[in-house]
Amino acid sequence: MAFSVPKPLHLVPHNTKIQFVPFFKACLSLSSILAVVTVVLLATVGLNFGIDFRGGLALTVQSNSGPADIAKLRSQVDALGFGESQIQEFGSPDKVLVRISPEDSQGGSAPLHGEELRSKVQGKVAQAIGENYKVVDGQFIGSTVSRELLISAIWALALTCLGIFIYIWFRFEWQFALGAIVALVHDILLTVGLFSALQLDFDLSIVAALLTILGYSINDTVVIYDRIRENLRKFKKMQLADLLNLSLNETLSRTVMTVVSTMLALVALLIFGGPVIMGLAFAILFGVLIGTYSSMFIATPFLIMIGVKRDWSGNEPIGKKTKAKASV
Repeated sequence: MAFSVPKPLHLVPHNTKIQFVPFFKACLSLSSILAVVTVVLLATVGLNFGIDFRGGLALTVQSNSGPADIAKLRSQVDALGFGESQIQEFGSPDKVLVRISPEDSQGGSAPLHGEELRSKVQGKVAQAIGENYKVVDGQFIGSTVSRELLISAIWALALTCLGIFIYIWFRFEWQFALGAIVALVHDILLTVGLFSALQLDFDLSIVAALLTILGYSINDTVVIYDRIRENLRKFKKMQLADLLNLSLNETLSRTVMTVVSTMLALVALLIFGGPVIMGLAFAILFGVLIGTYSSMFIATPFLIMIGVKRDWSGNEPIGKKTKAKASV
């Protein structure tokens, strides 16, 4: 009995000839408007900072009878009326970390701080979770520590962008590096803007998501840039607009396959991952989409706007001659 070899899956047909360049101007305009809206949102509405950046209480709870039932613990803590709380496994299956923001733990009484607040909330939590669990540790995280975490997160994002800029500059040329950084800032800004518009919790897990988005986006951009550089050397007389269309079509299949496979995993995490990682999965899912878009419609048209050399032997930039034809 003969077995036929299954044909490979192609989400995008071979030899596509999609005209991407005519959309560049509209995409740049749309992204510019969204960036301005994001800045306005951050200045007026701001971000809904999570416990990591607001400070709060961190209680370590240990089970006396095997693995902790996180779902049951969450319902018991939520019933106390503290408002926002985060519960997750901590080190081993029988230990969980319960984090509560100080604003939500006052219970309508006079404001408490530091040790008084920790003692009050720890006592209520210990009473609510029953004899099967015990609170083995409790710490109050003040606003100073939270502010330091926020500053460290900003530095992490800034230094990552700087490192990527230096890497792209050495691997390609400064025009490519500038286009890549504009695309990365675009991705971070729009993702943060979405969290501001929806008032979703912004905590350290979202910072980790932003760093992941940077890595995904620059990887996609480098693949497209590498094909553009190869074609710049290969087709010496081809107009830049036509060359960019060719390069994007040649990498389109890889781009679509990568984003689809990544989204399948992220959608599964978003649906089945539970509330602990829901924000992380949502941020990365949006970042993958916006990162793919920016690699094609932000980083690429920047090569026309600022001019890119046909090769690296001293020739003049070729962006000006093709600007009119590219409609940018």
